[in-house]
Amino acid sequence: MKILKNAAIAALTISCAITFGAPAAHSATLLDFLQGKKTSNERKRPSHSIFGSSLDDDDDYGAFPDPARPAKALPKVSAPKYFTYKADALRFVAVAKFAPTMETAAADPVADPNQTGSIQTPNIIQQVDFAQNPRAHMTDVRVKAPADVAAAIEKFYSSNDGLLWVDANGVTDKARAALKALEGVDGVGLDPSEYKVMDPTDTVSAVDEVTRQRLLMQFEIELSAAVLTYTQDTVRGRIDPNRIAEYYDFKRKTVNLDGALNVIRASGDIAAYLESRTPMSPEFAALQAELIKLKAADGTEEARVEIAPGTLLKPGQTNEELANVIAAIRIRGSDTLKVDHSLTLASYQDTPEYTPELVDVVKAFQVESGLKGDGVIGAGTIRKLMGGDTGGSKIEKIKVAMEQLRWLPGDLGSRYVFINQPAFTAYYHNNNKEEFNMRVVVGSPRNQTFFFQDEIELVEFNPYWGVPRSIIVNEMLPELRADPSYLDRQGYETSINGQQVSSSDIDWNSTDSVDVRQPPGRGNALGQLKIMFPNSHAIYMHDTPQKKFFERDMRALSHGCVRLSDPKKMAAAVMGISVEEIDAEIATGQNHQVKVPEKFPVYVAYFTAFPNKDGVVEYFDDVYSRDAAMDKAFKATSKARAAEG
Repeated sequence: MKILKNAAIAALTISCAITFGAPAAHSATLLDFLQGKKTSNERKRPSHSIFGSSLDDDDDYGAFPDPARPAKALPKVSAPKYFTYKADALRFVAVAKFAPTMETAAADPVADPNQTGSIQTPNIIQQVDFAQNPRAHMTDVRVKAPADVAAAIEKFYSSNDGLLWVDANGVTDKARAALKALEGVDGVGLDPSEYKVMDPTDTVSAVDEVTRQRLLMQFEIELSAAVLTYTQDTVRGRIDPNRIAEYYDFKRKTVNLDGALNVIRASGDIAAYLESRTPMSPEFAALQAELIKLKAADGTEEARVEIAPGTLLKPGQTNEELANVIAAIRIRGSDTLKVDHSLTLASYQDTPEYTPELVDVVKAFQVESGLKGDGVIGAGTIRKLMGGDTGGSKIEKIKVAMEQLRWLPGDLGSRYVFINQPAFTAYYHNNNKEEFNMRVVVGSPRNQTFFFQDEIELVEFNPYWGVPRSIIVNEMLPELRADPSYLDRQGYETSINGQQVSSSDIDWNSTDSVDVRQPPGRGNALGQLKIMFPNSHAIYMHDTPQKKFFERDMRALSHGCVRLSDPKKMAAAVMGISVEEIDAEIATGQNHQVKVPEKFPVYVAYFTAFPNKDGVVEYFDDVYSRDAAMDKAFKATSKARAAEG
C-alpha cells in the first residue's frame, strides 16, 4: 500500500514516549523494544543498538526481507537545537529627534551623513547660558543603547523640554542616588558594569563652559540609558531565552519604558523606584538573600574532601576512594549519625574494603541527605559527600536562577504545579503554599524536556499512547522495515490518514502519513492516566508502568514527558476530588477525558538553584548543561553592550 503524504501525525492525542533501559535476552512487547531489548527477530540478524550510535548511510540494517526491493536510507527526525546566542546590538540614540531649542535651531544643524546619532553644526560655536538654554548642546551627544531603550529616550526628550539628571549647578543629588543604586545591582544578580556611568563633576570644573555643557548633556543621556536598561533587565531579564535553544518557549515580557521615564521625572526617591522594579516574589527574595550570604562568605569555604570523579562503589567491593568517602561523612554527617555509628567510624583505618558496617554508615548518610539508602556510592551520593557546589559555583547558579525567574510571572499564582527538572520533582501549590511534592522522571539529555509555562486543562483516563513521530522514525523504523508485522503482533494500532490499516500493509520506506498508537491497558506506556496542558512540544504529566525508575537519584530518563511517581494524587489535586474518585474513573476501563474545574498554571522549569517551601535554597546538578549555555548568553550580552561607540 502506498502511503499518502501530508497526513497529520498530530491527529493522535498529544503524545510522549517512554524511556529505555538495559538490554535483555528476550522481548515480548513493544515496551521492551523501546527499552532497547532484543526481539527474537533481531537475534537472527547482526546486533545493532536502536538507541546507541546513529546508523551509517550504507547500513543495511533496515533492509526489507525482499532483497530485490532495497530500502531507502533511514530518515531521522532532528532534535531541538541549541544556538550560538546572538545578543541585541546597541544603536546610537538619534539625538536629531530631540526637541530643538532656539539656539540650536538658529545654528541650522544638518543630519550627520554617517548616521552616528549626532548633529553636525556650523563651525561657529555659540556659548549659551545654561540657565537660559540647558539643552543647547544635547545634539552633540553620542550614546549607544538597546534599540527599545534608545527609542524611549528619543520619544521622551523630543516631547519634553526638561532634564532629569543635571541642572545649572551640574550633576544633581537625584543623579548621584541613581548612580549609587546602579552600583549595587550585583545584589539582584545583574552586572554593575553594564549600567556604569561616570560622574563628570570633577571634569567639568576644569573646562570651558561649552565643553562643560556638552559633558553634562552626555551624562544626562548616558544615565537615562543606563537607568532604562536596568529597569528593563530587572523586570524581564537580560537574556532572551528563545535565542538559547529550541528547548525554551517564552513570550518575552514588555516593559513600559516610556512610562518609566515619566515616573522617574516625578520621583522624589529614585533609589526606591529602582528597587521597586526588582521582582518581589518570595522565591526571588530567597535567592537574593542567599546571594548576599554567599558573597559575604566568599573566601571562607567549608571543609571539603575530594572524591575522584566517576567513583562507583557497591557493597562488598574494594576501592581506595572509600577512605575519602568516610572522611567526608565525618565532616558532612549529622551528629546523630556520628553517635549511632561512632564505633565503626572510630575503628575505621582507611582500608579499601567496603564492609557491611561501612555500608550501614553510608546508608544512614544517604537517607538523611534525601537519597535512596541503598549503600551504592555513585554520583548523587558523592555530590552530597563533597558538599555539593562550591561557594563560587553556587553564586553562578543563583544568578542564573534570578535571571530565569524574571522570565516567569512576578507572581506564580496561589495555585500551580511547578516541575523543576534538575530536582526531578513536581510541587503542587494551593492557597499560596506547597501542599505536596513527588518524584518525577524527566527527559534524558538526549531527549530533553522543554522549559515553558502553560495551563493544566484535562485529565485523560486509560489513555492511548500516540507514538511520537520522532520515535517512529528514529527508533522503530529499522525494526519495522525488517519486520512490518511487529506492531500488529503487539496489539498496536496503525493508520494512514486516519484510516486504520495493518502494520504489515504499510510501506515503511515512507512514514509521512503513518500514525501509531498503543491502546489503553495494563502495559500502556502512559499507565492509567495523563494530565494535559496542550502545547506544541507534546509534553504532559503521566503515569508509567516503570516504577523502578523513581528509586534512582538521577531521573533524566524519559523521551521528554514528565512521569509522576504518584499520578493519582496529582490527578486528584488538579481535579479537586479524592483519590478514590480517580480510581473510579480508571475502573471504567474506557478511554475518556475530563476537564479540570478551573484551569491553572503549570511551570515546566529548569532551575539548578531554587528555594524549598521553607525558603532554603537547594542546589541541583545541571543535567542538560543549560547553565553553561546561559553563561555563554551572559558573556555575549556583556560583549555586545561593551562595544565601543
